[in-house]
Amino acid sequence: MRRARDIKEQLVELCKRVEIDYEDESLSLVSDDVYSNVRKTIASGFFYNTAKLQKSGNYRTLKNAHTVHCHPSSCVFESLPKWVIYFELVLTTKEFMRNIIEIDPKWLLEIAPHYYKESDLEDSQEKKKIKQSVKEGK
Repeated sequence: MRRARDIKEQLVELCKRVEIDYEDESLSLVSDDVYSNVRKTIASGFFYNTAKLQKSGNYRTLKNAHTVHCHPSSCVFESLPKWVIYFELVLTTKEFMRNIIEIDPKWLLEIAPHYYKESDLEDSQEKKKIKQSVKEGK
């Protein structure tokens, strides 16, 4: 319980540091906004550990295009969200992400504009459509 209290205090301080509203409510009354704020706060600390789901079902890290996988013990293992941030990579038979949360890619531009550009977050399909429309327009 002490560890849980310490983590909560750290998250509250991180929320304050990045100017995210924090409301101390009982767990039964916590709104989705509070959970989003906590995920956004975690993302602000680990924005460089971002991975995007590929059509193959694998994830690819955003900046260095390294193939990684959800760890089978992860709560998101079966749901496979499109964008995630992970805490650590573990190499066994494959490289697995552990301690994963789902994020909104728009947060990355807000949190780390010095690290990410809008082109980093575009879908490869969107890029192909744009290129094709430019070619057809010529």
